[in-house]
Amino acid sequence: MKASDLLVKCLEAEGVTRIFGVPGEENADLMISLEASSIDFVLTRHEQGAAFMAEVQGRLTGRVGVCLSTLGPGAANLVTGVADANMDRSPVVAITGQADSRRLHKESHQAMDVVQMFKPITKWAHSIINPNNISEVVRKAFKLATTEKPGACLIELPEDIAAMDASTVPEPSKPLRRPAPDERMIASILKVLSSAKRPVVIAGNGTIRRRASVELRRFADLTGIGVISTFMAKGAVDMDDPACLFTIGLQAKDLVACTIDAADVVLTLGYDMVEYHPKLWNPAGDKRIVHIDFLPAEIDANYHLETEVVGDLAHTLYLLNERISAAGAPRFDTHHRDAVRRDMLADFAVHKDDDTDGLIRPQKALWDARQAMGPKDILLSDVGAHKMWIARYYQCHEPNTCLIPNGFCSMGFALPGAISAKISKPDSKVMAICGDGGFLMNVQEMETAKRLSSDIVVMVWVDGGYGLISWKQDTQFGKHTDLSFGNPDFVQLAESFGWSPHNVTRSRDLRPALDRALAEPGPSLVIVPIDYRENSLLTERLGNLACPI
Repeated sequence: MKASDLLVKCLEAEGVTRIFGVPGEENADLMISLEASSIDFVLTRHEQGAAFMAEVQGRLTGRVGVCLSTLGPGAANLVTGVADANMDRSPVVAITGQADSRRLHKESHQAMDVVQMFKPITKWAHSIINPNNISEVVRKAFKLATTEKPGACLIELPEDIAAMDASTVPEPSKPLRRPAPDERMIASILKVLSSAKRPVVIAGNGTIRRRASVELRRFADLTGIGVISTFMAKGAVDMDDPACLFTIGLQAKDLVACTIDAADVVLTLGYDMVEYHPKLWNPAGDKRIVHIDFLPAEIDANYHLETEVVGDLAHTLYLLNERISAAGAPRFDTHHRDAVRRDMLADFAVHKDDDTDGLIRPQKALWDARQAMGPKDILLSDVGAHKMWIARYYQCHEPNTCLIPNGFCSMGFALPGAISAKISKPDSKVMAICGDGGFLMNVQEMETAKRLSSDIVVMVWVDGGYGLISWKQDTQFGKHTDLSFGNPDFVQLAESFGWSPHNVTRSRDLRPALDRALAEPGPSLVIVPIDYRENSLLTERLGNLACPI
């Protein structure tokens, strides 16, 4: 068969049902092959949007998300989204076109070394130079993308190779069993726990894998040990569980850090330093740390390990739970856990009944968002000041119900991500929260959402500037540079794209507006003038923090 047909057959064999992208001339053969396949092609308005959509599919389903672009500038436009997927541990395969291989050795129109550009931001990047290698290349890319820790891979297909004949068939895809630790390593964890009085868990991105979350919840029930989540581990333990200590990750010290200060042992589960560096929670480097993860720990001066257990995280926790169930759980001091949880819950609710006109506090906006969303509904955060508020104030019942880009931290993630989330989880309500800066970075995908009749809600927090940068400059220097910008009339913008607009200017009107937006068909835009005076107030409050108990 033709090489492009073989590539599509290989994608079908990998279970691919959807590709997001913007094709070009160099993808012509592949696009014709896709048209005759079972795979849906979702045409996006920018390659970056396609990469974010593939990332969200990977994060929500655990199956590889696929995005596509042409050569040169199209491939370059994929970079930010692919890098974001790679650092957020989402399985993604990017497919790019390339110029005719007979002109790649010289200066040539739109030709650039795409593979070299993608190598630093992927687990593997490769150009197909022989059509009969396609089956092996595709199988390798998908295997590496899903192997712990998941990430992104690139396949480049030059246009002349795509049109050649190929004589191979797809490589079979078989599930991979991850290695498990031996009994001695489980015993080493129990030995450390037996000498602990006030242990605490820091749960990272790895714990939102389905089985890992189930076993973590069982571990918390058996032991009563408090669980603190990183931004990307929200929902690993239900927010209503007495062991849930919510989220850590703000640059300023927060109440949940008090439990780490008081802890004599810290268990890190599926923890990625890329999210929250150990020097921020272990500045003296003196904590007794038990590292349990799919991969060995990074070497770091603030991350000295007493015990390191490498293997499948869910199975490790299962073995640990079985041993604890048989022998009986140690009794730990939970006073700090309970005091921190009590104070955090009180803090979440302070502004829930705000009734102000004009600017709306972030705390109120997130209280109403949480009340409007069900336990399995999905909220996506863009990157900006709102991300920090979401991280602290929006808590979750289930894994993967709050998606925050927190490895590469790319602005422009949430709008295209919401479109993909609704496709992947059609029975869930989907809401994105964006700042006005991040929203306009991929605003063109509003057309994609309308064309697909996506039942999504985007809440835009409007402040007319880059709020997070202002916040950090104010904290460090006592002032900030000029970071203001103009905005469109968001109501007219929504109407021009065929979206339903909801302009909210009173706090008491926000919850009804969210309920209407979530109930109406098609995409909706909720416009909120946000009160970012709360940024400095939060910084001041955390700076004067006194730990409870």
